[in-house]
Amino acid sequence: MKIDRLIGIITTLQQKKRVTAPYLAEKFEVSRRTIQRDINDICKAGIPIVTTQGVGGGISIMEGFSLDTTVFTEQELAAIFTGLRSLDSVSSSALAERLVQKIGGSAAVRLADHTVIDLSSFYKDDLTGKLDRIRRAVQETKCIAFRYCYEKGEAEKRIEPYLSVFKWSDWYVFGFCRERQDFRMYKLRRMWDLRITEESFTARDIPEEKLRFGSHMTDDYVVPAVYEPSVKYRLVEEYGPNSFTEQEDGRLYTEWGFTTPENAAAWFLSFGEKARVLGPPEMVERMKSTLDAMKNLYET
Repeated sequence: MKIDRLIGIITTLQQKKRVTAPYLAEKFEVSRRTIQRDINDICKAGIPIVTTQGVGGGISIMEGFSLDTTVFTEQELAAIFTGLRSLDSVSSSALAERLVQKIGGSAAVRLADHTVIDLSSFYKDDLTGKLDRIRRAVQETKCIAFRYCYEKGEAEKRIEPYLSVFKWSDWYVFGFCRERQDFRMYKLRRMWDLRITEESFTARDIPEEKLRFGSHMTDDYVVPAVYEPSVKYRLVEEYGPNSFTEQEDGRLYTEWGFTTPENAAAWFLSFGEKARVLGPPEMVERMKSTLDAMKNLYET
């Protein structure tokens, strides 16, 4: 991409002070004419570039010009590399490594090596293919279609894709559902047979509230409960170290809100005998009936 190359040229000039056009052309794998156009674009952006001929000549930033180095500090370049490498974990493009090679080795690269962000999962190969197809569909403004599995069953979906979203420790596609005539989020792990259709669409304006993902989800169904000390790590991991009260008998007391009784039941059942629901009464009854049904399942 051209913007990558322009950043690379400026960074190279900052590091090496003076380079030749053939050097830049070889480094960025373009023609000398392209390098000259890039130099002109950099000058238009307000960074004075000087080209000198003869022995010891070359391309350099004008002497005395102070480029605001806060744009390219080692820490900020490291953050760029770290972010790109995190995307490389779910992409086949290896964008970060290509950009590092273009800009060249620096302390920023070493700083970036101190942080590893892996956005993939055990189904990385399947995930990478889905994300690549979604990106291509967004760029080409083409609808995507897929089979989707959710609590109501299975369905064929067709949407206008706008964003790939990583949230709640999972990947989603955000798009406009033709059937529902509304913007929706779809979890990538629940879809298969994802394909780009030949149907184009005109990009819609996305209402600001739709971009506040999860804002419609409220945690107003409060359930008091106690947990055995052995599962303290899960409470800390999920809600933090100050989210519960330790009782005299060592058990941990909480009053947390859930989006629905169904979500609350699934949470407490995941603890087995290590958690006990104290209320509301209908929630206690829900837990009892669920456990009875599970017991009957294994007795038949």
